[in-house]
Amino acid sequence: MRVPLSWLAEYVELVPGTTPEEVHAALVKVGLEEEDVHTFEISGPVVVGEVLEFVEEPQSNGKTIRWCQVRVAPDGEPAPDGGEAVHGIVCGARNFFVGDKVVVSLPGSELPGPFPISARKTYGHVSDGMIASARELGLGDDHEGILRLATLGIDAPVGTDAIALLGLNDAAVEINVTPDRGYAFSIRGVAREYAHATGARFRDPVEQAVAADGGGSADAFPVTIADDAPIRGRVGSSVFATRIVRGVDPTRPTPAWMVARLKLAGIRSLSLLVDITNYVMLELGQPIHGYDLDRLQGGITVRRAAPGETLVTLDDKERPLHPEDLLITDDRGPIGLAGVMGGADTEMSSSTRNVLIEAANFDPVSIARTARRHKLPSEASRRYERGVDPQIAGPAASRVAQLMVDLAGGTADDGGSFIQAELEREAIHLPRGFVSALIGVEYTEAEVHDALAEVGAVVTETADGFDVVPPSWRPDLTGKAELAEEVARLAGYHRIPSVLPVAPPGRGLTRSQRIRRRVADTLAAAGSTEVLTFPFATEHENAVFGSADGGPVASVRLANALDANTALLRRSLLPGLMAAAKRNLSRGLTDLSIFEQGLVFLPEADRTYGTSFLPVGDAKPSDDDLETLQSAIPPQPRHVGVLITGDAVTKQPGQPAIPAGIVDALDAVRQVALAVGATIDIRQGSHPAMHPGRTAELRVAGRTVGHAGELHPALAAEADLPRVVAVAELDLDAVIGLTEPGIEARPIGTLPAATQDLSLVVDAAVPAAEVADAVRHGAGELLEHLHLVDDYRGAGLPDGAKSLTFALRFRAPDRTLTAAEASEAKLAGAAAAAERFGAKVRE
Repeated sequence: MRVPLSWLAEYVELVPGTTPEEVHAALVKVGLEEEDVHTFEISGPVVVGEVLEFVEEPQSNGKTIRWCQVRVAPDGEPAPDGGEAVHGIVCGARNFFVGDKVVVSLPGSELPGPFPISARKTYGHVSDGMIASARELGLGDDHEGILRLATLGIDAPVGTDAIALLGLNDAAVEINVTPDRGYAFSIRGVAREYAHATGARFRDPVEQAVAADGGGSADAFPVTIADDAPIRGRVGSSVFATRIVRGVDPTRPTPAWMVARLKLAGIRSLSLLVDITNYVMLELGQPIHGYDLDRLQGGITVRRAAPGETLVTLDDKERPLHPEDLLITDDRGPIGLAGVMGGADTEMSSSTRNVLIEAANFDPVSIARTARRHKLPSEASRRYERGVDPQIAGPAASRVAQLMVDLAGGTADDGGSFIQAELEREAIHLPRGFVSALIGVEYTEAEVHDALAEVGAVVTETADGFDVVPPSWRPDLTGKAELAEEVARLAGYHRIPSVLPVAPPGRGLTRSQRIRRRVADTLAAAGSTEVLTFPFATEHENAVFGSADGGPVASVRLANALDANTALLRRSLLPGLMAAAKRNLSRGLTDLSIFEQGLVFLPEADRTYGTSFLPVGDAKPSDDDLETLQSAIPPQPRHVGVLITGDAVTKQPGQPAIPAGIVDALDAVRQVALAVGATIDIRQGSHPAMHPGRTAELRVAGRTVGHAGELHPALAAEADLPRVVAVAELDLDAVIGLTEPGIEARPIGTLPAATQDLSLVVDAAVPAAEVADAVRHGAGELLEHLHLVDDYRGAGLPDGAKSLTFALRFRAPDRTLTAAEASEAKLAGAAAAAERFGAKVRE
């Protein structure tokens, strides 16, 4: 919101000489953020001149210029720039005549741009200044000809300071208006806030307009509210006021002071009638719309759009209407989108003689939806979305009517139409001591009462506090917390101490949070980069990555997806990691190791989630309440996923490149196990998204918690990734939950160890990890370490068999083992493998 200071001074006392910076500082005290300062950026001698004569001189370039003699000072007096009273000026415009009063920028002045003016030789003459156009002065976009003061209804003496005459010495402060403070989208609202901040006397412009308000009845002009489809139970229009002004002259110029104020406020001057409606909107915060009364057919009806209806709006675009759109209609049909934009058929134009003025109050939600649906943000919709004072429609319409009478020569009809629903607001009870307890500052009862009364509320003292009825222009004051904020704001934010709160003892990160951070730190320390991807997936991605057995899966579908192709919540982290890898590869980063911790969404099939239960907001939910809420959402375990591609070891002198593969994925799994303190068993496995034969199943305490391996080549090609992509994904919550807290420390053996090798011949389909488990179980407590060192398949073995060689290390805690004891334990392990898998010791 831009606020011209001269306009602000009409409704609140500004000390002479108050700067825009001082106004900004005062408004900041009451919570209005400063944005910028706007001026016309004009300085130096800019005066009213009179064209005495001119000579038209055609030029060789085909252009005709005028060599003008312009009086810039009264006879016998020097010009403001110290020169002669009559200046010779070259001008390329041809829209003025001898005797016209114009605006002359004399040497030494500076126009917006910046554009300094000096005497200079051009077209064979020394041009001693410049005759300015409206655009050169910053008053508008007209640059076709110079500004003739007669078109503004101005006849000032020659030599008059044009900067002050045209209001170009004004400045505007710009503030940021938050969505809850729509009343500040008006000079009235900002003036009131400035009065709160400084104590200056506030003069409400509505009170001045009320004196001219004829009231009227709904019979003065037929208006009907017929909203049969209210949103959230709220009728689209609660207030509708009209006034009629007849015999206006729309060709009259907009006064210079109004043009200047509108320009500083960020609104372009269009025509007198339109400018008046915009002026009152900025002044009071009430959007106004004017209709050419002679183009209306019958009365006005406010209703929702019917199927198939269209409307040509003021921007000459035909718009199909939605059944939720609130319309202004006459007997022909739609003539305007209520609160957003009027229709072209009934707009005020240069031929308008009789005007119907509309000032209404519309439902904020309805207006916001219509403006966004049609992509039609407007000054009116911005105000309606934030809430407009329902009590000012009548006075605002009367203010417009009075200005049209004063400036456009019209005659206002007595009274007008006025429809208003019940606007009673319920009192909010503010308990004694509540404000001090919430804000942390001791406020007296008088301070609380006076602050709320200054806001405009009706404050009634009760036995235990106050009953407060907020003013009509503050729809944001809905509870006692908002009232407490108003007290703190008006009493001064500087009174609120800056105290660092002390964290209550006995709290901190949970075990799960500490482990998750440790996992991220460990993977990052190992050279991987953490990424954050979107939690959205396609149906194909969830089908392929969301189930280890490739069976059908259930997914959570988004009600309002950002992208129709990714309308499901993910069941796996890998698709997001693949997308991140593809993006990095396209930018030349060929060697990648990335990981992500995040939630996946695993709904159960044939189950509907959701609940209408919501806990009360003024107390901590009970355990039963939390359980009810938790059961209403699908399981959302936290996973950790890793993707590695390119070279795990880059090529260097004496060292060939080592491409990444399943070994690196398994190494990342071991890093996670180290961070958690878990024992993760790695077994041969399968997954529809991974390469057959290069997939590992990951288990903790006998439960499958994830898979690791290489991405299926077909999926890699589909995603434009290299053929070999190592991936791993674990259910981190499950790994943490299945791992006992703490790490068991074993004493270091000081006695000599006995080492033996064991080669077993088994069927090639038997996983080596299961054979190792059998040997470990059979060898007993003396076995300290077991490691697979060879997997041989070839000559000397039966078809379909393989030879697994394990390195075994035995040690006793209390004695030195003999070779016989170690051999006995080894053979016991071999016997266990033979019993379970038919393994035979290979000689």
